[in-house]
Amino acid sequence: MVVKEGSSETPLELFLKIGLDERTAQNTIANNKVTTNLTAVIHEAGVTEGCNRTIGNLLYTVATKYPANALIHRPTLLGYIVSLKIKTPAQLEAAFSFLSKTASERFKLNEFEEACGVGVEVSVEDIEQTVNEVFEQNKESILELRYRTNVGDLFAHVRKRLPWADPKIVKQLIDAKLFELLGERTAADNEKPSKQKKEKPAKVEDKKVADDNPVQPAEEDLNPFLIFPNPDENFKVHTEIFFSDNSVLRCCNTKEMLDKHLKATKGKVFTRFPPEPNGYLHIGHAKAMFVSFGLAKEQDGCCYLRYDDTNPEAEKKEYIDHIEEIVEWMGWKPFKITYTSDYFQDLHDLAVELIRRGHAYVDHQTPDEIKEYREKKMNSPWRDRPIAESLKLFDEMRRGMIEEGKATLRMKQDMQSDNFNMYDLIAYRIKFTPHPHSGDKWCIYPSYDYAHCIVDSLENITHSLCTLEFETRRASYYWLLHALGIYQPYVWEYSRLNVTNTVMSKRKLNFLVTKKYVDGWDDPRLMTLAGLRRRGVTSTAINAFVRGIGITRSDGSLIRLDRLEYHIREELNKTASRTMVVLHPLKVVINNLESGSIMDLEAKKWPDAQTDDTTAFYKVPFSNVVYIEQSDFRMKDSKDYYGLAPGKSVLLRYAFPIKCTEVVLADDNETIIEIRAEYDPTKKTKPKGVLHWVAEPSPGVDPLKVEVRLFDKLFNSENPAELDDWLSDLNPRSKVVMSNAYAVPSLKNAAAGERFQFERLGYFVVDKDSTPDKLVFNRTVTLRDGYGKSGK
Repeated sequence: MVVKEGSSETPLELFLKIGLDERTAQNTIANNKVTTNLTAVIHEAGVTEGCNRTIGNLLYTVATKYPANALIHRPTLLGYIVSLKIKTPAQLEAAFSFLSKTASERFKLNEFEEACGVGVEVSVEDIEQTVNEVFEQNKESILELRYRTNVGDLFAHVRKRLPWADPKIVKQLIDAKLFELLGERTAADNEKPSKQKKEKPAKVEDKKVADDNPVQPAEEDLNPFLIFPNPDENFKVHTEIFFSDNSVLRCCNTKEMLDKHLKATKGKVFTRFPPEPNGYLHIGHAKAMFVSFGLAKEQDGCCYLRYDDTNPEAEKKEYIDHIEEIVEWMGWKPFKITYTSDYFQDLHDLAVELIRRGHAYVDHQTPDEIKEYREKKMNSPWRDRPIAESLKLFDEMRRGMIEEGKATLRMKQDMQSDNFNMYDLIAYRIKFTPHPHSGDKWCIYPSYDYAHCIVDSLENITHSLCTLEFETRRASYYWLLHALGIYQPYVWEYSRLNVTNTVMSKRKLNFLVTKKYVDGWDDPRLMTLAGLRRRGVTSTAINAFVRGIGITRSDGSLIRLDRLEYHIREELNKTASRTMVVLHPLKVVINNLESGSIMDLEAKKWPDAQTDDTTAFYKVPFSNVVYIEQSDFRMKDSKDYYGLAPGKSVLLRYAFPIKCTEVVLADDNETIIEIRAEYDPTKKTKPKGVLHWVAEPSPGVDPLKVEVRLFDKLFNSENPAELDDWLSDLNPRSKVVMSNAYAVPSLKNAAAGERFQFERLGYFVVDKDSTPDKLVFNRTVTLRDGYGKSGK
């Protein structure tokens, strides 16, 4: 594809000339790949002086969706578009389908035109007749549902019969026919179906109705895996690699390669989750797991857990064990657990083959020299050494005859490329370090750039899925597989998961852990999966959060922490039983209740507890000494205050109303020591305020004392990673320890990992630091829900 040299027009000016609106044009400029494609398409179509908007929109679709395996036929298609023989999106999609199957082979124009509806004119009368027929067939349902009829279904029926009909005319005629049949909308037509949920929430599923403006399904209910192609479609051009000598490499599998691959996999989807065992996994890895394991599960395929263990200095068995355990906790089951080191012999043998083919050489530049030469786009002095010499030196590297740092094996790619990931990347380096998995068998180790694509091929991975920062490495990925003549997986990049008020870099996480800013990799303030688990977050909540975000290529966006907390609350609201704990106890003595009198009251574990279900309740003692939160008492009352105050009544949850009759102050005449009160045993008093509380279980015996750790955001800023002095942004109140909280007796035997809702306070989990003498609780999340209120 040739773009005219010397053109003074900017891409933006070209895009506006073909009718793109300014916003679309600006967004296109931000994407280098689409900009290049669309510029080439405009020149190829001969419309550099402009065209109407209909043609321009179709050209944009060609630039973004044209099948790469049929580039030879693109000029033909553009001719049909410019001449308006192909003028609708439906015709263009049909053309893409036809050309994708044709690939680079020749085809007959009459067959192409028939497949795309070229020359087919659908009259308004034809459309009107078809609309009438569709309405007649669905009349009973339309009259029943009225304006809640799913117009999309009617539209689909018409399009199935008349695929080349003008969609605008189809929609106009359907709307007109609805009005003719049903008349004006009534008040009942305008009622939203969602209002019915309040009447019978248990039967909402049975009352699904169609709507011409249907409520979009919840993000968690969408299937994010529909975007991926089937394994048998992996014959298309994966990517185009543009070399500095103006040649273009279009990488794709041959029919023989693909057939061999499909025979080995039996046509199933094969993915891999390939963490490097040099740290603990964080919530970003949860998304990676969801994408790779989730796709395999959705398609009834297989997903490897593959340790990318090419760096023997960074890997530890602690990390390997953690990864395997956390993958299982997240609900995923690997098809097989492998290591890149399992393939060290294959990788070495293929490196030898790469040298033999003239695509690799042994280099003696230092790291600084390599950096300098790359910056200047200069070839290494050893780049063109004889193949036999590189083979001999590489063998000496393998046998430990060359010092560490004195030689590397580099791929002979393109040092003058516009893509810095084609600057003769290192394939092997010397390291006299024993490997945790393979021992001391090797003293040369492959790089990630060399190993991961080859192991993908060896394991017959169908979909190699990774985050967008690897997109620029796609050229190197396919260049290497093409150079070796081996099977090429389908590569797709998606956006990283970045959450506000935290850091996700392993380097920064490691610094926080090793420098004791946090209490280990499982500190509940970290977004490590171990930390989230210790905080009380469930794997199902994390997976729901990740699924809700979807699998997109929108990079650079931060996901608000509120959104994760929403999913946590949704899960815990259903699974965490209710109980009562007082964090800042304030003593209340009930004067009109006899000292030593203990009443065992029933409290609900669940808001909707049925009276005949004894397991839904727990016993809570009520005595003449109870404790409430210090914040639930004020010396001065106000209209908007529902707590306790002198002369005011409140209801103790599950117990009785009490009225403050006296306040006992310390010598400073400010500090409140205790409250004196009277209770209403008849419960005739109906105060507005309801408080949680804990009572002495027997005379003179303090309630169960527990430690409660209140965790908050680790950083004050939404994006601390972008700050130069990111450590100064640490939140000094990210962990507050309440050592003298009081709890109801029923919590005494709570086990580590058990989750509860402390009424009016939030969700909490029993921490592993708990002992028989003292329970420790971690706050998982508060009860407030900003994300839910603002809408999912």
